[in-house]
Amino acid sequence: MGKRTETLEFAVLGLLSDTPLHGYELRKRLNLMFGPFRVFSYGTLYPCLRRLTEAGYIREYGLDHTAAECTGRHRISYILTDDGATRLASNLSDTGPSAWDDDQFGVHFSFFSRVDPQTRLRILQGRRVRLAERLAAVDHSLSQLQQPRDQYAVVLQQHGRDSLEREVGWLDELISAESTDTNTTNARSTRGN
Repeated sequence: MGKRTETLEFAVLGLLSDTPLHGYELRKRLNLMFGPFRVFSYGTLYPCLRRLTEAGYIREYGLDHTAAECTGRHRISYILTDDGATRLASNLSDTGPSAWDDDQFGVHFSFFSRVDPQTRLRILQGRRVRLAERLAAVDHSLSQLQQPRDQYAVVLQQHGRDSLEREVGWLDELISAESTDTNTTNARSTRGN
């Protein structure tokens, strides 16, 4: 199974853990989660829902009869099963390199309120390391460019570099806040013992 498929399944499980949803609503929420540069079609979503149903992670919950009044079609809603909740918990607790990738990180971050501070901190630190490596590679690439340079190519590369630098700064702020929260929590639990 590909990374994009795993990421989509992770996001669907997370969204269904909140409330039963039908495909149309799931698609809207996924598109909000992933942003305007990655839009999911029904041709991507419904095979994902079928795979998750066959794996026993979700099940059909019921029909939305109000949709039939407007469209003439019933909408099937889906709900998370116990196995799906277990799978979601496993995904949420994963702090390995896949959690730092662009898409996986976004999904993890969307559900950060559901995991403990140490897990959040490990994912943030991993993501920071990954982006710092990219930033170093871009800096090296920019320094190796030979003259004459296409001004638009240089501006585009600089824009990418600036974006990486901003995200690294943002991660530094998040890591600092999580570290402070983790240290405060640890100090409280030590005093309580």
